[in-house]
Amino acid sequence: MNTIQIAVTGIIGALLALQIKGQKAEYGIYMSVAACVFLFACITERLEIFIQTVEQISSYIDLNAGYLSTMLKMIGITYIAEFSSGICRDAGYQTIAAQIEIFCRLTILVLGMPVLLALLDTIREFLG
Repeated sequence: MNTIQIAVTGIIGALLALQIKGQKAEYGIYMSVAACVFLFACITERLEIFIQTVEQISSYIDLNAGYLSTMLKMIGITYIAEFSSGICRDAGYQTIAAQIEIFCRLTILVLGMPVLLALLDTIREFLG
């Protein structure tokens, strides 16, 4: 699907959720979640293309596969955090959404520590 189709699908899902929410609030949330899951599936197709392209680029140049893997994990964690916290916010649970975001930020920080240590080792080698 192209960008316009995704945008229209999202708008239609939001409008349907609003319409249904007027009758029964919980069904509006279900419609919103269904639209989000559909859009999530469409986005994962784009992520597969991105991963294939990055792997092809890494075959042209010498990259440490661990760093590439870490970057892809960080992208995945970020996307999942935004997705799940957005659904929680739509359902009216801002506190749960904030906790998901904090947990994912800390996870990304932990994933980045080995990269930071490698960078500091490289700087120390240049200086020493």
